[in-house]
Amino acid sequence: MQTFEIYIIVTQDDLDNLNHVNNVRYVQWVQDVAEEHWHTKATEKILSDYFWILLKHTIEYKNPAVLGDVLKLKTYIKESGGVTCVRMVEIYNKNTDKLLASSETKWCLVSQENMKPARITEEIRTLFS
Repeated sequence: MQTFEIYIIVTQDDLDNLNHVNNVRYVQWVQDVAEEHWHTKATEKILSDYFWILLKHTIEYKNPAVLGDVLKLKTYIKESGGVTCVRMVEIYNKNTDKLLASSETKWCLVSQENMKPARITEEIRTLFS
């Protein structure tokens, strides 16, 4: 299992009326780290041939994040087969290593050519294994 990580700092715009990171922001970060992982690993040819659509998203909130926290977003592909893959995203407080949220998302690979689901090729699978 190959992991991909990015770091972000919580800003005022990320907060809700309780001065914690808004739940919607976590969902956005899950999408952002997935997209960045895809764009970092995929070749230009793969990017021009395929894209992913989200089929299912679950997220579990465990601990709050607040203004100024440095967060580590860690993602990896849990499983893939046929036209879908399951991606995990874990969000940690970098300073305490405390898990703040975890997410499991199911994605479908789609062909740019015909806009239909496409089988995950071995080339794509090995990029993330």
